[in-house]
Amino acid sequence: MIIYLDGKFVPESEAKVSVFDHGLLYGDGVFEGIRAYNGRVFRLDEHIDRLYDSAKTIDLKVPITKEEFKEALLEVLRRNNLKDAYIRPIVTRGKGDLGLDPRKCAVPTVIIIATGWGAMYGDLYEKGLTAITVSVRRNACDALPPNVKSLNYLNNILAKIEANYKGGDEAIFLDPQGHITEGSGDNLFLIKDGALITPHTLNNLRGVTRHVVLEVAASLGLTVVERDLGYFDVYTADEVFVTGTAAEIGPITRIDGRVIGNGIPGPVTKQLMAGFSTVTGKEGTPIY
Repeated sequence: MIIYLDGKFVPESEAKVSVFDHGLLYGDGVFEGIRAYNGRVFRLDEHIDRLYDSAKTIDLKVPITKEEFKEALLEVLRRNNLKDAYIRPIVTRGKGDLGLDPRKCAVPTVIIIATGWGAMYGDLYEKGLTAITVSVRRNACDALPPNVKSLNYLNNILAKIEANYKGGDEAIFLDPQGHITEGSGDNLFLIKDGALITPHTLNNLRGVTRHVVLEVAASLGLTVVERDLGYFDVYTADEVFVTGTAAEIGPITRIDGRVIGNGIPGPVTKQLMAGFSTVTGKEGTPIY
């Protein structure tokens, strides 16, 4: 595997960062998850824009331009002979000292990793996922905004750990006020009485896949509602699904032991999955 590291393309065994890098020491940095389908990178501009917005929010200056970043990303795919892939761009604060002060980090570290990728949930796209609402709360938007894709992902990992122990394929977060926010690494939607309903994005990520699903829903003539959601809403929904770059669209058929709908992926979810597949099959920035 060839990795991009600070302007160079190096073998995985040589892709090393300092133990004093603040990305390692403090989770001080940002990242993205991007997909390539059939030789095209899907929504590359949107992902890079979000990466730079995350960086700006934490006052981290990315040391290369957006165009340079995109070209480096495409070159990583070329050097690894990839057409279908998951891509992980990372920008850390860089090498500093053991103190917190980011001013001690002179130059940010830029990393791009790409690997082959298939269906994240395997046959669960046909059967449906089991989800658990977890006790750990999503970071408050006035503490660490969920719209920053930060390297400090421990909040998400704690949710995933709890779901693992309780037998869930996915976790569902609530915020400190008890509102449903998102999964451990994806956005959440539900269908109720024919309407597509999803939480506002103040307390959860403005997902690229989420946005594509809203576009597909509009093309299908679905009513879309963004509002606060609670336990009651997900337990009584006709259909529930999560969306994310890695997960794509994952139907959920059981939450906290409650069967959702008739216990199989619902018809609207399947429509949206088909529409999403159509979009990813024809859009994207060519790699080669």
